[in-house]
Amino acid sequence: MKVTLLVLALNEIEGMKAIMPRVKKEWYDQIIILDGGSTDGTIEYAKEQGYFVYVQKRPGFRHAYTEVLPYIEGDVIVTFSPDGNSVPERIPALTEKMKEGYDMVIGSRYLDGAKSDDDDVITAFGNWLFTKTINVLHGGCYTDSMVIFRAYKTQLIYDLELHTDEPYSAAEKLFHTTISWEPLMSVRAAKRRVKVGEIPADEPPRIGGQRKLRVIQWGGAYYFQFLREKFFWT
Repeated sequence: MKVTLLVLALNEIEGMKAIMPRVKKEWYDQIIILDGGSTDGTIEYAKEQGYFVYVQKRPGFRHAYTEVLPYIEGDVIVTFSPDGNSVPERIPALTEKMKEGYDMVIGSRYLDGAKSDDDDVITAFGNWLFTKTINVLHGGCYTDSMVIFRAYKTQLIYDLELHTDEPYSAAEKLFHTTISWEPLMSVRAAKRRVKVGEIPADEPPRIGGQRKLRVIQWGGAYYFQFLREKFFWT
């Protein structure tokens, strides 16, 4: 199993310096720093450390993912945030779980005593509501359906048709934003009954930088997707 570690960064120089030295080379076969156009030295630091850096051309998480796809060599992708929210020492547990035959393994913030120190009242409720909705509407068994920190087969992107504009365009136009593909991945994985697992993975507080979450716009767009997938998408 060949693993590509995909590190998503945008002005995360403090987190990069604190977190990336803890990421061991034996945990992955390929590493890509997927940068959103940092201006704080993140790109320069990553290159100094010898990492391959791809700077996205179109803004938004999902555009970053689709643009970098041609560069991915791994059979399995691990998406990872270097802002402190993802614990690097849990990367081996994700990939070991994948070896048991899973199509996707999520680093859950709410499984078996794991916790999020980055949640506030609004985001904690939102994560609970979105996960509950996916479970009820689409037959999922998730404790955490939204988190970026997860491993999945590269082929799953194509099997679930996550790389096209069509599943996102209506929601993005309605809420004037660009969203990511993790929630839709969780929805479609549940609908298609692919093999999904979870491991507990704490979410520590972020290190430096600015929180990029757009609660109202992203929340509305994701919920629109959940309903559309249930009632208007086969």
